[in-house]
Amino acid sequence: MANNNEEELTTSAFKRSMQLAKIPAGYAARTTAGLGKRLVGTPAAAVSESVQRRTAEQLFSVLGQLKGGAMKFGQAMSVFEAALPENVSGPYRQALTKLQDAAPPMSPTAVKRVMVAEFGPAWEKRFPEFNTPPAAAASIGQVHRAVWIDDDGQPHDVAVKLQYPGAAEALIADLKQINRVARLFGPLLPGIDVKSLTEELKERIVEEVDYDMEAGAQAVFAAEYADDPEVFVPRPLAHTSRALVSEWVDADRSLADVIESGTQAERDTLGERFVRFLFSGPARIGLLHADPHPGNYRVLADGRLAVVDYGSVARLPEGIPRIVGQLLRAASENDYDRVLEGLREENFIRPNTTIDPETMTRFIKPLVDPVMTETFSFSRDWLREQSQRIGGSGADGLAASVKLNIPREYLLIHRVWMGGVGVLCQLEATAPFRAVVAENLPGFTDDPQP
Repeated sequence: MANNNEEELTTSAFKRSMQLAKIPAGYAARTTAGLGKRLVGTPAAAVSESVQRRTAEQLFSVLGQLKGGAMKFGQAMSVFEAALPENVSGPYRQALTKLQDAAPPMSPTAVKRVMVAEFGPAWEKRFPEFNTPPAAAASIGQVHRAVWIDDDGQPHDVAVKLQYPGAAEALIADLKQINRVARLFGPLLPGIDVKSLTEELKERIVEEVDYDMEAGAQAVFAAEYADDPEVFVPRPLAHTSRALVSEWVDADRSLADVIESGTQAERDTLGERFVRFLFSGPARIGLLHADPHPGNYRVLADGRLAVVDYGSVARLPEGIPRIVGQLLRAASENDYDRVLEGLREENFIRPNTTIDPETMTRFIKPLVDPVMTETFSFSRDWLREQSQRIGGSGADGLAASVKLNIPREYLLIHRVWMGGVGVLCQLEATAPFRAVVAENLPGFTDDPQP
């Protein structure tokens, strides 16, 4: 049996690598064709748009068929969909949404093999009802609905999360392959450092494939939010290192569905609950839920936001570092001399570089917009404008961005923060962002001067 699993993993990894390898070849061909069109007089903007559209089509098609690191990367990238030009993102928004909450499932035979390995040959006694077709499938594992009998003989409706065989190996192999072609994603997502994103994702693999660690983090969240009127966290009931049994979340909709068809009132309410949960975790329990894609957020019938998947969690025992709140407050008060000083002290500015406050103001001020007013309306247009301004050729902020560096200890916080903003812009929600920050971010209100 072990040999069969190993052979399946090797074959699967090879197929994924071959599919991913098609992306740079296709991009090169399209770029060459684009050069030919320019030589015969086709406007450069139209050529670039055409290359972007066809590259996006191939990229999303390939990632949508994969598990492992390609799915994990696709999920992380999909929250930035709102930053893409409308003529590129429009045709593929549905494909991107699927990346957030779907992947090819394991075969029924493979599912039974995993259940035997994790719960023993008599596993069906503890799971008298078990739906073999998965209720959900994602990058590392898939979820099955079941009934589980506890030690006291009591039945519980549960979600059984099973890890794909060889998930860790697949994640590492795929992310390495994606890292090699990271520069090709630049035209799709200006301002997003894909290499840093994949490196940070690789660092999280050890934790994400350890369901013992995930169960521990989920239990802490569940205890803290047990009586929360806005958020529901399912309790973990049993687990092994590769299987996790949790309370079933009875919800027919996710934030992805709200993004697609929700009313404005739903977008505003759920957007506020979403961002409040992200910020309140570090403040309340020293943990940051670090996988903010919309598929992890379900909408209960009573309007609460149910949050699932705790494989990626940042441990921040002191909460988000106080310097973040202090510098955000300084920026909101237009004290960019202090912002520059603080960023340099925290090693956000590359060594032996100089940057003047005026350039830094142009670069960072729009990112501070959400805390400048009592409420802020997030939108795709706003995010596209910031993305193009920061990362586009000749952009106002380009002189600053090439001199900035995100220290390793801030990488995950930065990814979650930007991912959260991406989701809010997909929702196009109006939220009291300043109040949420003031309530949960140390240093923003209590001692604004670092």
